[in-house]
Amino acid sequence: MTFHSSTVSAGKQDSKSGRIHDTLVYVKQHWELYVIFLMPALALTLIFKYIPMGGILIAFQDYNPFRGIWGSEWVGFRYFNRFLSSPDFMSYLANTLKLSIFGLLWGFPVPILLAFLLNRIQRTGIKKKIQLALYLPNFISVIVLCGIIRIFLSVTGPVNLLLGTQINFMTMPEAWRTIYIASGIWQGAGWASIMYTAALANASQDLREAAELDGANIFQQIRVVEWPAIKDIVIIQFILQAGNIMSIGFEKAYALQTDLNLASSEIISTYVYKQGLISGNFSFSTAVGLFNTVINVILLLSVNKIVAKMNDGQGL
Repeated sequence: MTFHSSTVSAGKQDSKSGRIHDTLVYVKQHWELYVIFLMPALALTLIFKYIPMGGILIAFQDYNPFRGIWGSEWVGFRYFNRFLSSPDFMSYLANTLKLSIFGLLWGFPVPILLAFLLNRIQRTGIKKKIQLALYLPNFISVIVLCGIIRIFLSVTGPVNLLLGTQINFMTMPEAWRTIYIASGIWQGAGWASIMYTAALANASQDLREAAELDGANIFQQIRVVEWPAIKDIVIIQFILQAGNIMSIGFEKAYALQTDLNLASSEIISTYVYKQGLISGNFSFSTAVGLFNTVINVILLLSVNKIVAKMNDGQGL
């Protein structure tokens, strides 16, 4: 029996190595075809992803557009020290972290819950209509969404008419963060639930029916049958989102800003935009953006390591 098992195992390994060899021979014989297909993707990646990375040198220079990167004076970490010693540094960092962490804590579970709820709908027609209603907000542009929010929350908007008040919510720093996070959940939760809904399709229906026959309630069925089907995807998404805590796009935050809510709405990305494109402080804004990126990388590696320890060594 042992001899037979080892023979079968050796046969499988030989077969696998043979397939790999055949594939390599085929690629070598038809390399022109692969070059034609891969060249556009490689060229776009190099042009728009790797070549612009040379621009981070501006963060260490007193950049002059007329002299260019190679002709500008080298100043080392001057602009990093300037940002870190700024009296507003802690305020911008705290606003960015609060917005990201609260958004992650409140927004991350919502698509998962929506996927579990959609998976419980048996009638296909109703399920498709609900999915359509949930996915539609994702196709609203950020600027249009911000315009809708401003209209709804204005002094004469529907919210104040419904409450019988005259409050300008957009001028309240304590309300701005809630408005930002809630509108983001409304816009993106339905679309984000697609991958979880697709993963739940792989959950065993036989196990679910067996659990129902054994008297398991909905929560027990989710824990035993459905959760294992999406667990890996949930972990990967959590690591990626946690690693991007500092990467908040400036568009929405900037579009919802007013002079009266800057205490909570001024984050690092809007600060970079104002310093770089409005004030023309290219070196300083690049240094702030590079600092933000480094913090993101550290967070990504840290979260991945923590999750791997909690998940039997499985991370990204």
